[in-house]
Amino acid sequence: TVQDFVTGSGYVRKFGSALCSRLAAQADALYARATTRDATSHPMVVDLQSRTGATAVQMLHAGLEERDFAHLAAKPGSVSGPIRIAYAGTIIVEPEFQLFVTALKTVRARLDAPVTLEFFAAHRYSTEPWFDSSWMIDRGNLPEPALTGALRECSWGFAPMALTDDDPRYNRFSFPTKFISYLAAGLPVITLGHREASVVKMAKSYRVGPCVTSGDAALLEKELFAALSLKNPWAGFGAEIIRCGRTEFDATRMRRTLYDCFRTCAARSATSR
Repeated sequence: TVQDFVTGSGYVRKFGSALCSRLAAQADALYARATTRDATSHPMVVDLQSRTGATAVQMLHAGLEERDFAHLAAKPGSVSGPIRIAYAGTIIVEPEFQLFVTALKTVRARLDAPVTLEFFAAHRYSTEPWFDSSWMIDRGNLPEPALTGALRECSWGFAPMALTDDDPRYNRFSFPTKFISYLAAGLPVITLGHREASVVKMAKSYRVGPCVTSGDAALLEKELFAALSLKNPWAGFGAEIIRCGRTEFDATRMRRTLYDCFRTCAARSATSR
């Protein structure tokens, strides 16, 4: 099972290119010989197949359970009150995040409803120079059931990746779990990143919310204002959120596929004995 490539620039800076190259080669060799294989994004599947010759690779990552789909089916259309934007997890791409905060600060002053940006993470961001306690809230690191419940109270989710392609082994192949968590909670997703980023490709394949691939501040403000001005975001994005969840992140189907692989391997092992 592969979640991230060790040749990403963050790992190379930490461990050195020689060690990362050796680990990557060992991982490819293991992958080629494995009896079951998975990856975390469609681009990663293609890359692993092309480099290792492996076949029968499934996507395996966080998913939506049947209770999540039941929540989405019963989700009300329009909810009045403040516009609450969730950010789950660690801030990896700081320049893009600060660009978003700056644009959101401008946009929120033009909106009729109050806007909050709410953080769900083990890290604390209240000491960052951009943090403004008048409209930003640190919700802490919640366990999974509590996180899902808290996210359902929000209006939008934010999923950024780098706007440059300087770290393609991360940007193009890794997939942020926060995107899936937002879908499970029924949140339209504001996606920001390079056009080749895995999450951007997913956001462009399904209309789950606004997707911006430019670092132009004026364009980002325009897109944010249009999205956050919607009185009923679920009416515009709900059907695609459900379709994306069923097509790409159905936890029941992923488990069934994985268990089928295990049963096939067990049968082969019994036959060889």
